[in-house]
Amino acid sequence: MPPTKMKSADPTPAPKRQHKADAKTAAHPHAKPRPLTRIQREKQNVILEAALEVFSMHGFRGATIDQIAEVAGMSKPNLLYYFPRKEEIHRRLIAALLETWLAPLKEMDGAGDPFPEIRSYIRRKLEMARDYPRESRLFANEMLQGAPRIVEMIEVDLKSLVDEKARLLSRWMDQGKLARTDPYHLIFSIWATTQHYADFDVQVRAVLGPGRNGEGRFEDAARYLEQLFLHGLTPRPKSA
Repeated sequence: MPPTKMKSADPTPAPKRQHKADAKTAAHPHAKPRPLTRIQREKQNVILEAALEVFSMHGFRGATIDQIAEVAGMSKPNLLYYFPRKEEIHRRLIAALLETWLAPLKEMDGAGDPFPEIRSYIRRKLEMARDYPRESRLFANEMLQGAPRIVEMIEVDLKSLVDEKARLLSRWMDQGKLARTDPYHLIFSIWATTQHYADFDVQVRAVLGPGRNGEGRFEDAARYLEQLFLHGLTPRPKSA
């Protein structure tokens, strides 16, 4: 009786099977994709985490599949089974990042008072600069290259949300609750000042020096930016 072949401990199918699956999908484009197993989801997450590290360091053009596979601790063919192209990995990361990036702005509530709402937005953006520096650098790299891979997301998802919140800010200004200013450039200014602490973190810590470059620098920044923006947005008494 011939010996029984043992199944590989790695549940990942061989890449050739993926090609067959791709051909089947192409032949039946409306077929519902088979849900991923827990192990497959875990492997995808490992790849995406490794890709975030590589892309945030080298940008899209400088990053390679080999680098991502090495950081992920898997073979290149195994990685390509899950993500056949570098562009697909990058797009998944950017799509998730944009959703995370927009969440604080979505939470700005028109039913609330403008000053607490804007203060909360500033603080949430600084928290993201503190907690997601790699994601911020990934996004900045994409912007510096002209956003060729996410321009549709920016022109649709990002723009529609900013338009909505600009209308909200303008309404608060019309009601006399905020000083009159350009709502779009106000949002841009909050983005620029808060994300600076992620994108230029090395510079910030070097300039602040050992006495001030710890975690407390984010609280210091929050207090300063609150004072800067909220003082500037305080309505002034009309002259007689």
